[in-house]
Amino acid sequence: MAAHVPPAEIETIYLFRPLKREGREWGTAVVTRSAAGGEGAGRLRVYTARYMLVVRGKERGRSKVEVQEVALSPAEVLAQVMQATADRTGDQEPPVALDRSAWYDG
Repeated sequence: MAAHVPPAEIETIYLFRPLKREGREWGTAVVTRSAAGGEGAGRLRVYTARYMLVVRGKERGRSKVEVQEVALSPAEVLAQVMQATADRTGDQEPPVALDRSAWYDG
């Protein structure tokens, strides 16, 4: 993730519950950072990070990670979008919101 978003600029990390099936684990996180000035002022740049990890079998430990910038959003709208996403996917709980200190120092 740090290759796409400098850790010092991360505002919030939303973690969705991973799915495990057939020896693989899939997970999604939504990461936000402050937008630069201009038309993005007061908004957050939103990134989706997805991974697949092989947890069993001959290929154990192999992984695939994708990071995409997907939106520019007002901060107050983001929590509503996260809850709506959990509802739409049938997840019992919304994603867990963490600040950058959960993964990065400072």
